Amino acid sequence: MAKRAQEQAVAEPAAVELRKILASRIARKAPSAGEHPTTVPGLTLFRRTAPSPCYRATYEPSLNVFAQGRKAINLGGTEYLCDGSSFLLSSIDVPVQSQIVEASEDVPLLSMLLRLDMPMVGEVLSREDLPEPEAPSNRHGLAVGETTAGLLSACIRLVEILDTPEDIPFLSPLIQREIIYRVLRTPQGERLRAIATRGDLSHRTAKAIAWLKANYTKPLRIEELAEFSRMGVSTLHHQFRTLTAMSPLQYQKQLRLQAARQKMVTGGLDATSAAYEVGYESVSQFSREYSRFFGQPPMRDVKALRDGRVVPASAA
Repeated sequence: MAKRAQEQAVAEPAAVELRKILASRIARKAPSAGEHPTTVPGLTLFRRTAPSPCYRATYEPSLNVFAQGRKAINLGGTEYLCDGSSFLLSSIDVPVQSQIVEASEDVPLLSMLLRLDMPMVGEVLSREDLPEPEAPSNRHGLAVGETTAGLLSACIRLVEILDTPEDIPFLSPLIQREIIYRVLRTPQGERLRAIATRGDLSHRTAKAIAWLKANYTKPLRIEELAEFSRMGVSTLHHQFRTLTAMSPLQYQKQLRLQAARQKMVTGGLDATSAAYEVGYESVSQFSREYSRFFGQPPMRDVKALRDGRVVPASAA
């Protein structure tokens, strides 16, 4: 224990310096406010220059590393606070509430989002020499951890290869494997390990979540979903709530409402057409549930989005 504490004391100054380096690299590649996709597969950089109202967002399996600023994410009443020393690990597709709580022009929120390649995660896990995580984390699909020097170093190298595009095809997969390894070594990595391990109940629940995401417009028959995921109905309900903080029906409803909102904002559909397209049979039910979820009726919400008075959904 004493040796480990000594190692951590030495590593901490290194991590502080590496966070500053990562922040400068992100700032250089994301010079303006907003979302900046990159040529590295799965990597997006973010700069936010002002706090935001609470807004709805959807997280995919991903790693979000914060170098500067503060953000709050709420999943089913559990709040996750992220700052410049944090990473947020999402091991499943999950709808959340999100809010930027600290960002300015002078000190913007700077972060990098890496969408996780689950086959790559499985490949890393298949190695016999991969150490077990230090300790189990919570069982939710989201987890917040402290960025280590090793993880920060790998993230910096991933951003830096944007300067040499010819290196990306060869080096990007290698660095991403190292990032996955570094995350799996943390207590929070236990969540990712469970989701990616065949036979684990979390892995089976993730299959149910993936099916719902791909088939959210179809009627939900919970017995068929349980059979598909090779679990009993009660086990599926329990595991689903543990990972997502909601039931399968609530999850499907949120997917439908998010999709309807997107269709109205970007596709120009009216509320009736959007409701039917995402699987609702009753437009009045759709309007009631939309108003409860987003805080105002569909067309008023869509107008506010188009006028820039509501922050659109975003992963970071």
